[in-house]
Amino acid sequence: MGKYARQEMEEAFAKFQATAAAAGVSGDWSEWVECFTEDVEYYEHHYGRMKGRAEVLEWINRTMAEPLNQDMSSFPIAWTMFDEERGWIMCQVDNVMDDPGDGSDHRDYNWTLLHYAGNGQFSYEEDMYNPAEFGQMIKGWLRAKRAVSQA
Repeated sequence: MGKYARQEMEEAFAKFQATAAAAGVSGDWSEWVECFTEDVEYYEHHYGRMKGRAEVLEWINRTMAEPLNQDMSSFPIAWTMFDEERGWIMCQVDNVMDDPGDGSDHRDYNWTLLHYAGNGQFSYEEDMYNPAEFGQMIKGWLRAKRAVSQA
């Protein structure tokens, strides 16, 4: 048996996903940030490194309220891997833009690495992706949104 039981890690990850889904709709990320330890280390490849819940909460609330980001409200998980021995979870998160009005699908993914710290909380998150590819997806969404508004 590993450091953490698989079921415990799966339950923490399910709560992490559910709170992210709710926050994506409401714009309030306070419950989501409670999935982390007080001293969490968070590394987002575009925005940099953050330490502690308060810094992560300030960043995520501000960032997800910005134009374009506020139109990304769905984050389904495509696949997940668990390493119970070391407490790591790796997954692919699809960042889905809201429908621009024509029914087209605009999404790009990131790989998220989480370190489970016990008690239903994570002590580390790293989001890995290619910002250039993400930018191309956003440009395609903007073109579709403009086309709908001009139609």
